[in-house]
Amino acid sequence: MTINMEGKNLVSIDDLSREEVFQILKTAEILKIKHYSNDRQPILAGKVLGMIFQKPSLRTRVSFESGMIQLGGQAIYLGPDDIKLGQREATKDIARVLSRYVNGIMARTFSHKVILDLAKYADVPVINGLSDLLHPCQALGDLLTIKEKKGRLANLKLAFIGDGNNVFNSLVFGAVKVGMHISIAAPENYEPNSEIIAKAQKDAEKINCMIEITHDPNEAVKNADIIYTDVWTSMGFEKEKEIRKNAFQLFQVNQDLVNHAKDDVIILHCLPAHRGEEITDEVIDSEKSVVVDQAENRMHAQNAVLSLLM
Repeated sequence: MTINMEGKNLVSIDDLSREEVFQILKTAEILKIKHYSNDRQPILAGKVLGMIFQKPSLRTRVSFESGMIQLGGQAIYLGPDDIKLGQREATKDIARVLSRYVNGIMARTFSHKVILDLAKYADVPVINGLSDLLHPCQALGDLLTIKEKKGRLANLKLAFIGDGNNVFNSLVFGAVKVGMHISIAAPENYEPNSEIIAKAQKDAEKINCMIEITHDPNEAVKNADIIYTDVWTSMGFEKEKEIRKNAFQLFQVNQDLVNHAKDDVIILHCLPAHRGEEITDEVIDSEKSVVVDQAENRMHAQNAVLSLLM
């Protein structure tokens, strides 16, 4: 059954129903097939996406902008100097005014509160392109990639090695919506947000999913179908770089760690990667690595979100 998602925000995967998550993924699969068969439909002809960026970006900007063009619409880039959220003008005023000009707003921000304020005051759909708390579009692209490579999502095990950051927060919400087990190995003091885990646990219990938190990477990857890692120092935490580098030394995804997982394990990384830190060249360039497919699927997943919400 098709669910009408028009006008809905995408702030967090936790806000979506299980059925809505699967609808996004199915729509993404269809749009990807059409993309490669040159059968693109101008689903969003005449529509405009306003893109607010407080942070630099390669994948987010290009994937959303290309996606809007492919869907027949247009995107307007609004960089840090164009809109100084909460400085030059109140976020609520920006949301209200932009709503009169565009059909949707995508924002990549430092503070998650900015996303919440935009969603509260905008009259058009607001899409979280990344905040310090969540990265839902990344997680949807990740689920699409896993489904593509493994043929299913339910009862797989994903092992996340590293910081309990915004990427993990959205991955755990996504995993428990689709029936995937998830394990994270993080150093002490870098474990996931306890409120995020508590929310995700409610969905996990409904469909018998496992959420495991450990300080042992080898334990986390045991019987894993997917190994996922991200940078040790995310944007906004640069002052902690050396401290984090020391804390995460034993949490590198290298060949020895990969050998503890299933033979057919796949390797994911949301990029950009700091090669030689959280992941070795040997692993990220191996046949098990699907990071380029993963980066591409961000666009297809986002195209699905755009087409369903706008």
